[in-house]
Amino acid sequence: MVKQPTSMDGFVPRRTSRQLGNEVKPGKKPVSAPQPRRVIAAGTTDGPKLGSLKRSEIDESLRDIDEPEQGRKLNRRDPAQKSRRRKWIKRIALLLIAVVIAIGGYVFIKGLIASSNVFQGNILDVFQNVPLKQDSNGRSNIIIVGTSEDDPGHEGGLLTDSMMILSIDQNQKNAYMISIPRDLYVKFGEACNSGYAGKINEYYNCVHEGQGVDADRAALKKEAAFVGDIAGLDIQYGVNVNYTVMRELVNAVGGSITVTIESRDPRGQMDSNFDWKCGVGDRKVTRAEVLRRCPPNGHFIDYKNGPVTLDAEHALYLAQARGDKAPTYGFEQSNFDREKNQQKIIKALREKAVSAGTLSDFGKVTGIIDALGNNLRSTFETKEFRTLVSLAQDIKSEDIQSISLIDGDNPIMTTGNVGGMSVVRPAAGVYDYSQLRALLQQKLSSDPVVREAAPIVVLNGSGTAGVAQTEADKLEAKKFTVASVANAPAGEYAHYTLYQIGKGNSGTAAKLKELYGVKIQTSAPPVTVDSSVKFVLIVGPAPASSTSDN
Repeated sequence: MVKQPTSMDGFVPRRTSRQLGNEVKPGKKPVSAPQPRRVIAAGTTDGPKLGSLKRSEIDESLRDIDEPEQGRKLNRRDPAQKSRRRKWIKRIALLLIAVVIAIGGYVFIKGLIASSNVFQGNILDVFQNVPLKQDSNGRSNIIIVGTSEDDPGHEGGLLTDSMMILSIDQNQKNAYMISIPRDLYVKFGEACNSGYAGKINEYYNCVHEGQGVDADRAALKKEAAFVGDIAGLDIQYGVNVNYTVMRELVNAVGGSITVTIESRDPRGQMDSNFDWKCGVGDRKVTRAEVLRRCPPNGHFIDYKNGPVTLDAEHALYLAQARGDKAPTYGFEQSNFDREKNQQKIIKALREKAVSAGTLSDFGKVTGIIDALGNNLRSTFETKEFRTLVSLAQDIKSEDIQSISLIDGDNPIMTTGNVGGMSVVRPAAGVYDYSQLRALLQQKLSSDPVVREAAPIVVLNGSGTAGVAQTEADKLEAKKFTVASVANAPAGEYAHYTLYQIGKGNSGTAAKLKELYGVKIQTSAPPVTVDSSVKFVLIVGPAPASSTSDN
């Protein structure tokens, strides 16, 4: 039997693995086991060497045995502890992600809820992309009315300060703006404050009944039908904006926009009607303070011709300026000048929104809608929202044109007096909107020949009386615009010779080339024509074998 090692102070010297279970086998030389460690009695600090160990080294090894496992210094990290740490990191990361999603979702949902005030329909329809309604020419027409009901102390808050038709071709990616004069004298078809007839800016207030979003939309639909009847258009949508909308839109695109002042007055445009914003009229405000607030001359609306940068407040009041209070200059056409500035501001807002990337950021757009939820109203449906944003990005500035009702040699609108009241009326006569309707039908037509209305002179070079007039009648039947019919100078001509004067009118040129099968000449025609003429057609003798009647 192997003798058990003796213990000292409760300590049993450990054996190596080679000692455990070793027995001397017959014929084998016994393996000499290492000598067990000997320990000196506890309490002795210095003592004789026991083998190669000192007492201090033994004491240290004893202390390591008594320490708990977690208290020891490990050469590598505890796997269980590492696993617990990873779990906590995952939990914290998931919590942060959840917080971010919750905040984003809150903002998004707020935008969707606000959109229910701006748009009709289910708020979840915002994820659809439905095209806008169209008229027979493939255009979507919108009446935009501006009111001031959110301006404290403003009388007649629901009278329309501005009124504009925006006509969009969502396939060709172009748009037209037509400002309807707020002082246009019309028949209401029902009793309003001023009776059965008055200025058109009263109509929205007249048909607006009750309060709330539904009342706003009902009035917009009636406004769209009313203005559409006057203009001869199918107006499918209505939008109402107020002062807050203008301010918030400018702020949303960076706080400023740039417009170009183009006045007939070399000084530019100045309207003193808003000088109260500089402190004018307040006895506590000195002249020096007025000039400090509104440099250089103490007028809130005072701009030289050329590009100017406007903050939200100046954009708002330039949109209202019409020079109705002296001193003033640059607003000789009053409301007509104001309408031109309003169109410039709308285009500038769109340009700034695109350049700032606002329209391409869905979060920014919903944020704007959230800010405007209590002020902007429309009859658009939520499912058309994404189409609107896309069109605002895709339609280029140069493809947004204005249709003027007062410019040119034959203005559609003029000023006048009805019952002692200064009004705007059609040049054709009070209540006669035939010229207005004809102009808009021509400008908004889907047929390029009708839209361009390029004047054509037809000349008879055949030697046979009536040939040119017959050809002119055929052209007019195909909706071409014939300016005049005459005889060509003496000479020999081909059956058809076609000249184009100047550039542009590509739609008309293509149709004429297709109709007559000839190359269009760009050299000067053999006759002198009016500067407005764009094409000259000379009809020569028909070929002997020709039986065509075109």
